[in-house]
Amino acid sequence: MNLFDLKGKAALVTGGNGGIGLGMARGLAAAGARVAIAGRDAKKNAAAAQELGNAVHLECDLKDAAACRAMVEETAKRLGRLDILVNNAGINIRKTPQEYSIDEWREVLDTNLTSAFVAAQAAYPHMKRAGAGKIVNIGSMMSIFGAAFVAPYGASKGGIVQLTRALACAWARDRIQVNAVLPGWIDTALTKRARQDVAGLNERVLARTPAGRWGEPEDLAGIAVFLSSKASDFITGTAIPVDGGYSSSG
Repeated sequence: MNLFDLKGKAALVTGGNGGIGLGMARGLAAAGARVAIAGRDAKKNAAAAQELGNAVHLECDLKDAAACRAMVEETAKRLGRLDILVNNAGINIRKTPQEYSIDEWREVLDTNLTSAFVAAQAAYPHMKRAGAGKIVNIGSMMSIFGAAFVAPYGASKGGIVQLTRALACAWARDRIQVNAVLPGWIDTALTKRARQDVAGLNERVLARTPAGRWGEPEDLAGIAVFLSSKASDFITGTAIPVDGGYSSSG
C-alpha cells in the first residue's frame, strides 16, 4: 500500500546495529527507505549495514552532544536528506537506587534521554526544510511501571514520553510527527543480561504477558514503518506499547 511506502525517504536509527534498533531498521529498509545506523561498535555497525544492503553506518558516542549533532549532519549529507529519525540508543545499569554514583546516573540519562533531545534538535531544520518529518522515540515498559533496579533507566524512559509530547506539540504545524514506542520485554542482549541479573524475571514476564512469549526485535518492524509513513500523518504525541499485552494485564 502506498500509505506505508518509504521509497525515497532517508532514515537514521541510533543504536541500529542490534536488538530493537536493528529490527526497526530492517522494517524501514524493507519498506524502501535508505537507512543509516549509528552506534558505538564499528564492527557491529558494519555487519548490520551489510545485512541491510550496504546501509550508511556511523560510529558515534551519543553521550557527546557535539558528536550527536555531527552524526545527524553526516547522515543528511550522505543520504541527501533526513526524513525519519528513530531515537533508539539506550543503556541500563542495574542497581538499587542507593548504590548509583552520580556519574552512572548521568551516563544513563545522557545516553537514553539527552541524546534523543539533541538528535531531534539537529534533525528539526532538515525536516522543516523538507516540509515534513517523522521522529520515533523508544521508551519502555519502564515509562509506565516502576522497578527497584532501574532508577535512572526508568527516569530516562519516563522522560522520553514527556519529551515526545513536548516535541509533538511544538512541531505539529511543521508537519513533523513525533511519537514514542514502548517495547515490552523483547529478547535482546540487554534483556538477556537482565534475566541473568534478576532472579525469576523470565518466569514473571511469561506469566504476565498474554501473548505467552518474549518479543523479538522483528516485532518492532511494523510499528517503525507505520510511524514513519503517511499512514500516521495525523498521529502525534502518542506512546504506543508493543508488548504482547503486558501493560494491559493485571
